[in-house]
Amino acid sequence: MPRRIESFFVAGPAGRLEAILEEPEGAAPREAALVCHPHPLHGGTLHNKVVHRLARGLRRSGCAVLRFNFRGVNLSAGSYDEGRGEVEDARACLLQLRRRYPALPWTLAGFSFGSRVAAELAADLGGDGPGRLIVAGFPTVFKQFQALEQYSGPRIFIHSTHDEFGPRNELQLLYDRLWEPKKLVWIEARDHFFASALDEFERAVTALGTL
Repeated sequence: MPRRIESFFVAGPAGRLEAILEEPEGAAPREAALVCHPHPLHGGTLHNKVVHRLARGLRRSGCAVLRFNFRGVNLSAGSYDEGRGEVEDARACLLQLRRRYPALPWTLAGFSFGSRVAAELAADLGGDGPGRLIVAGFPTVFKQFQALEQYSGPRIFIHSTHDEFGPRNELQLLYDRLWEPKKLVWIEARDHFFASALDEFERAVTALGTL
């Protein structure tokens, strides 16, 4: 079975959102996953190398993965909205993903700014939220932890040992005070972007399996 790759636009609250949907190769998807990219004002796009590896790792574990560009990024309409509108962009893309795979369990995931957006959306959805939340490179320096504390499902952290936006001691303190179910995977890398360890990062994502 050839791997399905589809590029299209999602109707978002500020206009169309550029998106890419990819299915696993050789088998039907067992789970659906939405992946959110890093900060739009600092070069973040759906093609970011960490986002690409996060999506590929999820796909190799059996997920159909939807990546998209937040408002104002590349071909997506609108302009940056300080995280508020970006959560609504993610919500619109999630609705599209769930319409395509209504019978599958689903995950929200993100890297850096995208991990904050994914956490905000997961918390806002409450009992209708994802089966799990995967946060890669969560930026603790912004001290915005409420969404992670409100979401009651499994929280999976994948973090660099030398993350300048989420120092190891800060991330560990945050993780330790969160209740189960939870998981923390440390990746020995040079910086926030998992420099020198992208292969290990992707293997860690794949090893999570599916819901």
